[in-house]
Amino acid sequence: MATKPAELADAELIQQGAEARVYQYDFYGRPCIIKERFKKTYRHPLLEERLTQKRTSQEVKSLLRCKKAGITVPAVYFVDNISNSIYLENVEHATTVREFIQNRHHAAPDSCKDDQDLSDIAVKVGAILAKLHAVDIVHGDLTTSNMLLKSPDRGPVVYLIDFGLSQVSHLAEDKGVDLYVLEKAFLSTHPNTEHIFEQVLASYGKNYKKSAEVLKKLEEVRLRGRKRVMVG
Repeated sequence: MATKPAELADAELIQQGAEARVYQYDFYGRPCIIKERFKKTYRHPLLEERLTQKRTSQEVKSLLRCKKAGITVPAVYFVDNISNSIYLENVEHATTVREFIQNRHHAAPDSCKDDQDLSDIAVKVGAILAKLHAVDIVHGDLTTSNMLLKSPDRGPVVYLIDFGLSQVSHLAEDKGVDLYVLEKAFLSTHPNTEHIFEQVLASYGKNYKKSAEVLKKLEEVRLRGRKRVMVG
């Protein structure tokens, strides 16, 4: 197991993943989240160093590109290239879209189809994904856990987080796969919400001028997925 770097001694570990650790920290008076990509001993040291640096750099570039395009993502405060750590804005008083949908479903399981708040969130998610793809950023790990809702009771704002698998691509195929990853995660995490996801796609189509090609690719990816299931 990777050891905690000395420079993160005062940071509070809040999440451990396969590729990174996430900490809470106070960065010069600002509530901060630190994402540290720790070393993997099973990789060759040179390969590990190159992969880690590349992924850290790409994540920062994607976040900065999003900020420039007006896409709501956490601000980047600092990048430590020694420990491969990214110091990010802590989006306080926020909940994940996953938690929001699950809470609404548990509160009124029979009325989700007519839930205007869920519809509003779906529209916002579709719109922010349209902006993301319009600047040729493919997230790579779209799930409702990687979307935050700030002030859901007072005009919610959707934030995208965790760009660790992101890439820059203009290809409709890559963007279609991005949507397919979200669809699979969405419907497996939130059963019986197909109508909500259709609203996500409708909003995406309305807000992205090149959406027709991407949605066509999405359907092709779906068909490939069904064939793999049938073949086994």
